[in-house]
Amino acid sequence: MTTPAIDARRLTKRYGDIAVVDDLSLEIAPGEIYALLGLNGAGKTTTIRMLLGMVRPTSGEATVLGTTLRPGVHTVWSRVGYLVETPAAYPELTVAENLAVAARLRGLRARRHVDDVIDRLRLTPYARQRAGTLSLGNAQRLGLAKALLHKPELLILDEPANGLDPAGVAEIRDLVLELSREHGVTVLVSSHILTEVARLATRVGIIDRGRLVREFAADHLAQHVQRRLSLSVRDRESAEKALLTAGHQPVRTEGDVIVLTDSRAVGEPEAVVTVLVAAGCPPYRLVVEQDDLETLFLRVVQP
Repeated sequence: MTTPAIDARRLTKRYGDIAVVDDLSLEIAPGEIYALLGLNGAGKTTTIRMLLGMVRPTSGEATVLGTTLRPGVHTVWSRVGYLVETPAAYPELTVAENLAVAARLRGLRARRHVDDVIDRLRLTPYARQRAGTLSLGNAQRLGLAKALLHKPELLILDEPANGLDPAGVAEIRDLVLELSREHGVTVLVSSHILTEVARLATRVGIIDRGRLVREFAADHLAQHVQRRLSLSVRDRESAEKALLTAGHQPVRTEGDVIVLTDSRAVGEPEAVVTVLVAAGCPPYRLVVEQDDLETLFLRVVQP
């Protein structure tokens, strides 16, 4: 039987009477990309900090790469890379100097470790720039570079897309996928961005108020996220009549907006346009929309 990369059993963290993480159990297989999906304040960061030994749980225990976490146990961290919350750096040192310091602390003597990670994270234009002057996105890249310096077996990332522009988000996604698929790295990533989780993870756990309330394979996420075709027309009555005749079930909303939720309309919006144009009431706005994270939570979390 394969040993899990992460095996958390009934983790609980209380501050006074408040349970920030409540009886959470989690098992992540080697090579898996597991996404912990939750709204801000759901308990994602506290869970990650307990798995990294940064916060001692009130009760429960966790095993990381086969090592049970206890005070004074340090050997496992040479195999783990992490980025939690705001990445720390020496503000007066350059990007390259920060990475050189991090490399020495990890016992990495060869300069190539720093050069390789600078190239991989596309930090070459900023290598001689002081860390304190970096944009939020590039500071995040520097934090990721430090997490990857020693080529870890397990990578734990807390909101890695924070501060990155869309191109940067895509780069980090591709990097994580490459690490998992080509190098067998296990990844635990927390996020509140639904679309990124759908593109990245192999399995998703939804955390709400400190409790893991649902787990499912990422390719089943689409079954939980509802999509709809929203269109605006000038002659709503004629448009609804034409759509009903074509076998659709338009949902009434306020104003001139018509919503269709059937899979045929969502999958083939051009066919809907054809129907409306033929009826003499072409739409002046048409868009396929999907649930945001808060809407998904209301459906999944609340019975």
